[in-house]
Amino acid sequence: MNFVWAFLVGGAICVVGQLLLDLTSLTPARILVLYVVSGVVLSALGWYGPLAEFAGAGATVPLIGFGHLLAQGVLESVERLGLLGAFTGGFSAASAGICGSLTAGVLAALLFKSRDQN
Repeated sequence: MNFVWAFLVGGAICVVGQLLLDLTSLTPARILVLYVVSGVVLSALGWYGPLAEFAGAGATVPLIGFGHLLAQGVLESVERLGLLGAFTGGFSAASAGICGSLTAGVLAALLFKSRDQN
């Protein structure tokens, strides 16, 4: 049943993004920023943590989960380091994901030949 809930919650998050693309004049970049900021705000209000526990990867993998991860990293780092943690906490929490995506991008660039899309 965990897979079903993850699929439904993750799918609902993606449907909202698709509706924003189709029904508004927002650019994809603005929608991505909106998702990350929404994750931070929902995390600060304490609403996203229970959703992430309930839906698992369905709530943590989309971009809104990245905002939640950044907010949690900042909160934990502020408790440990004080004000300095507000500047370093988000980077510490997200470093594994950022490093993994950069590594995957470099490997894809080395293994595959890019072509002009025209």
